[in-house]
Amino acid sequence: MKKYKHSEITPELIYNKRRKFIKSIGLGVGSISLSSIPFLNTAYSQNKTELTSYEDITSYNNYYEFGTGKKDPFKNSQEFKTKPWIVTIEGEVDNPITLSAEEIISLFPSEERVYKLRCVEGWSMVIPWMGFSLSKLLSKVSIKNTAKFVEFESVYDPDQMKGQRYPVLNWPYREGLRIDEAMHPITTVVTGLYGKALPNQNGAPLRIFVPWKYGFKSAKAIVKIKLVKKMPTSSWMRSSPREYGFYSNVNPNVSHPRWSQATERVIGEGILAPRIETEMFNGYGDEVANLYSGMNLKINF
Repeated sequence: MKKYKHSEITPELIYNKRRKFIKSIGLGVGSISLSSIPFLNTAYSQNKTELTSYEDITSYNNYYEFGTGKKDPFKNSQEFKTKPWIVTIEGEVDNPITLSAEEIISLFPSEERVYKLRCVEGWSMVIPWMGFSLSKLLSKVSIKNTAKFVEFESVYDPDQMKGQRYPVLNWPYREGLRIDEAMHPITTVVTGLYGKALPNQNGAPLRIFVPWKYGFKSAKAIVKIKLVKKMPTSSWMRSSPREYGFYSNVNPNVSHPRWSQATERVIGEGILAPRIETEMFNGYGDEVANLYSGMNLKINF
């Protein structure tokens, strides 16, 4: 997969018109870089599949706080209230801060970032996210040298999130990254998608997205970011450490104990469409492979 590029905000309607144009001149989206046609001015460029539709992105979700079925998050999150929303950044920092979601969005204008999402269950989407590098937000707190990891905590609100009324996971949801992973420029604070505000079922008002890792590493509806000395235990690690490791890099050579990760199904192409081969680091190896130089990624899965 080619590297996805950044550009200005492009609404869903424009994306769809571009795809129709490419098809009308007899070329498949997968055979041409749209950004090579000057007047299209698009961020999207890759080899295998086109952008996933807004409808699919917002109706087929893993978000256990709203239920374990793929349709549950859309169905159960529509009345979820995201205002007011406060995020704290604390721990091994010199300047802990508390900001509202509105303050964060105004401080760090979003840009379009087209990245592929690969789920550990074996499906994938290509999503035009809106957001900014997490490193920009973390730069506000002056990280101490003692900080080695970053822990993310999602909101706990069982009154609004019916899935949290059941012990599917140890709530609230927690995830973590190594400090160099968190500071990598493609690790993203997501504020929206397709040029629109982030829908509730996709993690509103703010979520993290780490393109080279399986989707569960990207915590939704975050309320706390904590810089810590020791590797945090994430929710899925605590639930099933044999199946879910701390790193969770997309790796076709390391199978989940219950299924292979060598191929994936592209959402929107139909259940009968052929599966495609999964790429190491989800196709972002040129950007991030150096983070794991010398590591055994079968042990550090």
